Amino acid sequence: MNDPPKNRALGIRKRPGSRPQFGLANEQVCRAYRAGTRREQSLRYVRRSIEGGTMNQAYDPDAAPGTAHGIDGRVVIVTGAGRGIGRGIARHLAKNGATIVVAEHRARRLDDAMAELDGLGVQSLGIECDVGSREAVFAMVEATMSRFGRVDGIVNNAVSLVAAKPIEDVTEQDMDLLQRTGTNGTLWAMQAVFPHMKAQGWGRIVNVGSAAGIRGSAGTAPYNATKEAIRSLTRTAAREWAKHGIVVNCYCPASAGHHEPPPEGNLHREAWEAMYAMHPMDRDGEAEEDIAPPVLFLLSDACRFMTGETLMLDGGGQMRS
Repeated sequence: MNDPPKNRALGIRKRPGSRPQFGLANEQVCRAYRAGTRREQSLRYVRRSIEGGTMNQAYDPDAAPGTAHGIDGRVVIVTGAGRGIGRGIARHLAKNGATIVVAEHRARRLDDAMAELDGLGVQSLGIECDVGSREAVFAMVEATMSRFGRVDGIVNNAVSLVAAKPIEDVTEQDMDLLQRTGTNGTLWAMQAVFPHMKAQGWGRIVNVGSAAGIRGSAGTAPYNATKEAIRSLTRTAAREWAKHGIVVNCYCPASAGHHEPPPEGNLHREAWEAMYAMHPMDRDGEAEEDIAPPVLFLLSDACRFMTGETLMLDGGGQMRS
């Protein structure tokens, strides 16, 4: 290794004949990359090149971002943004001027999401990250700070799922997986962004609960327990951090096309059919059109006197008889 000692200490690596690249401290647990780079290049933090045309403007960390009802210029992390609701939220926020950090643990989904954001011509950063690893989550937030100099909001959307089963058949592995990626992952993310939001005196944290947890839906005990724990964490953080200008809220979405209807005979099928049998709007939600706009509000300056609350973004599903 021919790097100078100072470069090694800073985590900067330089290949022969190339400019230094800024690396992450632990590449095994957190990978940041730019869409379009070769796969062998993706294991290091790659600074997006404004001169290369991948950004539409320079990022000024000293600018005063945001408007009364918008998020223009805000830096927002969305975990689990590779598909479904998370991806719809990331797309909507980007269209409204936010700088988006996509944190996703599956490389192909991350590739697809980043290609879509590149097509919108917005500033963005993709980071492959397992939210169940505290080290990975903190590295992801530090990568965001290194690139953009601030983090204004985070949507903690990522969580793993397990097969539907009666509560008597739930295993220790089922509970551990949901606890690790859901409850723990949300807590790690809140802890990671807290000092940066506290320092700037402003922050928006949006967590994701579920109507399934509130209702106690059959067949999804680990998921239900995790989502209710997240709502409890939301209220606790809201109480402790309000004095720092940090607002913490939660929303419970409809499925929003995240899953196809389960097959006949599947334990989930009964819950799926019941979900829409007497639904006031008689339909599922759309991630970008129905879920993302209220989430944008929760991330904006307009959400200044609301914290510790849960928004039901399920089309009135809680009112069905």
